[in-house]
Amino acid sequence: MIESIEGKRGMPRLRPPYVAQVGLFGRPTLEHNFETLFWVRDIVERGPQWFASNGRHGRKGLRSFSVSGRVKNPGVKLAPAGITLRELVDEYCGGLPEGHELYGYLPGGASGGILPASMADIPLDFDTLQPHGCFIGSAAVMVLTKSANHVDRAMDAARNLMRFFEDESCGQCTPCRAGTAKTRTLIAAERWDTALLAELSQVMRDASICGLGQAAPNPVDCVVRYFPHELGLS
Repeated sequence: MIESIEGKRGMPRLRPPYVAQVGLFGRPTLEHNFETLFWVRDIVERGPQWFASNGRHGRKGLRSFSVSGRVKNPGVKLAPAGITLRELVDEYCGGLPEGHELYGYLPGGASGGILPASMADIPLDFDTLQPHGCFIGSAAVMVLTKSANHVDRAMDAARNLMRFFEDESCGQCTPCRAGTAKTRTLIAAERWDTALLAELSQVMRDASICGLGQAAPNPVDCVVRYFPHELGLS
């Protein structure tokens, strides 16, 4: 965004220096996401104790969850920080469609990873999902289900996401530009070369300039880790 404001092509900068030191037009720049700014007025007017009084499972505050997928009432839900996926669906989304049961979910948008239904009771907040190879990110939650006639396979979701990452890559660095394309080709096969995918994932995480390339392997890694039965590995 800073590069675009300066009239340049919108590409990530190498860091350091960080934008707090050298940002817009070379000046120190403070970056915040819009949700942070949204709460400033309410916290100033009502006090931090009011905001902190919300939350579940040891977490504090409120969060906007954008819920999509197979739920009765999708949309943006203002819910306590730390709410679990199961609670979010049951209390704020009207539950699952008739005849469906939870199969998995994306807790944090396209690059936030994919978790199975057995892990639907993890608090959704910052730092709660990292031990499981995921993160809350933008809190864009997508629900996957299974029914008598259909299963929302995690591997299909990963394929769709990798096509997105390949298209969204700015192309500045080779690990992301080539890595997303190579990964997309590898996971198009019904049987995945998991050893090669793991090696490619590590290179992308270590060498990509920005968060897109660093986090793009998350959905694929999660499929291998949590949905091995889809790959014929269990």
